[in-house]
Amino acid sequence: MTGGWKFLSVGLAAVLLLAAGAGLGAWLAARQYRPQLDAANAAHGRCLAARGNLEELAKEQGAKLGELANQAEQRQAKAALAVADAQQQAGQHYAAAQRVQQERTAGDQCAAAEAVIDKELGL
Repeated sequence: MTGGWKFLSVGLAAVLLLAAGAGLGAWLAARQYRPQLDAANAAHGRCLAARGNLEELAKEQGAKLGELANQAEQRQAKAALAVADAQQQAGQHYAAAQRVQQERTAGDQCAAAEAVIDKELGL
């Protein structure tokens, strides 16, 4: 064998040893880390599903909060109308009471009160 062939055969043997070492290392790493990678992928899938569920719940909650806010505004508007109506009625009743108090009748107080009340009621 000449020097060139000897150098080439040693180089080829070194490359084959390096390739075999790399293949063996990859196989050992895959064997070591495959269960961990599978568990991490499964956990990732569960996390994505939980995130989607939480997003849907948050959207639903936001919609319900919007509905509640609208209902509260409607109740507040109705209450304001009821207060205004009650104040108007109270003013009318107060004016009627003032008229009753200002009327003076002679004679029996019970009969006078009865007459004023009948007059107010339209009897």
